[in-house]
Amino acid sequence: MANYYTDTPELKHYLNHPLMKRIVELKERNYADKDTFDYAPVDFEDAIDSYGKVLEIVGEICAETIAPNAEDVDHDGPTVANGRATYAAGTAQNLEATTKAGLMGMSMPRRYGGLNFSNVPYMMAADMVSSADAGFENLWGLQDCAETIYEFANEDQRQRYITRVCAGETMSMDLTEPDAGSDLQAVMLKATYNEQDRCWYLNGVKRFITNGDADIHLVLARSEEGTRDGRGLSMFIYDKRNGGVTVRRIENKMGIKGSPTCELVYKNAKAELCGDRKLGLIKYVMALMNGARLGIAAQSVGLSQAACNEALAYAKDRKQFGKAIIGFPAVAEILSLMKAKLDASRALLYETTRFVDIYKALDDIAKERKLTPEEKQEQKTFAKLADSFTPLSKGMSSEYANQNAYDCIQIHGGSGFMKDYACERIYRDARITSIYEGTTQLQVVAAIRYVTTGAYLNRICEYEAMDVAPELEGLKNRLKDMAGKYAAAVEQITEEKDQELLDFCARRLVEMAACTIMGHLLLQDATANGELFGTSAQVYVRYAEAEVEKHINFIRKFDKDALAYYRK
Repeated sequence: MANYYTDTPELKHYLNHPLMKRIVELKERNYADKDTFDYAPVDFEDAIDSYGKVLEIVGEICAETIAPNAEDVDHDGPTVANGRATYAAGTAQNLEATTKAGLMGMSMPRRYGGLNFSNVPYMMAADMVSSADAGFENLWGLQDCAETIYEFANEDQRQRYITRVCAGETMSMDLTEPDAGSDLQAVMLKATYNEQDRCWYLNGVKRFITNGDADIHLVLARSEEGTRDGRGLSMFIYDKRNGGVTVRRIENKMGIKGSPTCELVYKNAKAELCGDRKLGLIKYVMALMNGARLGIAAQSVGLSQAACNEALAYAKDRKQFGKAIIGFPAVAEILSLMKAKLDASRALLYETTRFVDIYKALDDIAKERKLTPEEKQEQKTFAKLADSFTPLSKGMSSEYANQNAYDCIQIHGGSGFMKDYACERIYRDARITSIYEGTTQLQVVAAIRYVTTGAYLNRICEYEAMDVAPELEGLKNRLKDMAGKYAAAVEQITEEKDQELLDFCARRLVEMAACTIMGHLLLQDATANGELFGTSAQVYVRYAEAEVEKHINFIRKFDKDALAYYRK
């Protein structure tokens, strides 16, 4: 019987990472919940066993329900009538299956009905769900919005809303407007406080809202009259039960068709302030977006996995000139690079997720007691690592997902252009990953300061100090050479002290850092399990080496005068 977890041993590998012990220790608060909840773990081994069992359930649901429904959901899609959205039949089945299995609110504390899982197994679940149907991940994965309520709302709101999410209700984050996309400072949906009702009311329009007819919404709105920048925006919680919001239309999208992307009209919609006024964009949306970007990285990895699976299966089955096409070097080369990109992006995803887990757990503990000096330093270290790695993970994983989806169709040849094969849907689904929750270009904007401050180079040096298997020392030396070229390129550009030149070369510098980092992560994985990751380490480092060389040659030969040609 197929199972997306047991059939992908690479996933289980990441539960065995040395940092997992610290992550679980922090998340479980010395396993205090064992005295209150009979399903809480009693020690580290019990926690990891619990992660594995739940992930097996996720893998089973993906194989038996979500994946079989994917094509019909893509074809039927959601519908809108009388201001309300209705899911496709398969989507409703998927939600019922995941809710009955207790997979909503996975990372939420047990006192609210959640499983109190760390982000690592939660991202693994998102990885698998995305591989089965990336469109459904856009619904199921939005349970992560509950993290914002947990972090910033008051206890009464947590009790009322997080418990509902854990019981299976859906969420959305209503940020974008017709005139406010990447520039969220331009949001103008109006929030007005009624002194008589002691309540906030929302009026305006939101556009491109994923799962826009959800049960519970997080809404960015302008609470400060007369303002036009981010300082006038606050975060609100809107409950669908209160009415006041209608779905004007559902977008007719290229892919991820199972999730309704809605245009919403707010007319005196009753809402609650979440956290403090004026911090909606400055603090809360930034936290929300970081979590969402990690989720898109997981979605991208899942799509890469799906593309690899489809391409490999077809290459083994399809025969030309008397033999299976996997036997042709040109096809084998594509397949090996697809797998290397998949493994590299997955390694970066879980490295980033571990960083997020540690700093968020310490943030949470700080609300209960004063952190020790050592814990404060640990929190600071991992918060910086999480902030620097999140744009790398989202940017590179989404680009690799698109490349792998492209190559999957190439392996299928003409058949891949037809709707008879899943690769056509995967190709359409993958395209959005490098656009929403911040385009790849915006991820470069977020990442470039870690290039110029030397943060990425410092982390690369830490990887260089780690032991690898003897047979991988040659690859490690090549990564060191790549790091040297990267450092030289950074120095060449930054010493010019020309912001426009830096902006122009930023993508190349960020990609050089990312390729080198992913190469080191794969060496670490191959050292721990050569059978799983040895081939990908060999293939990826060679690929990364060529990418770095390409970028370094461009930068070495580039001069500021050339900028004029690109402005024309």
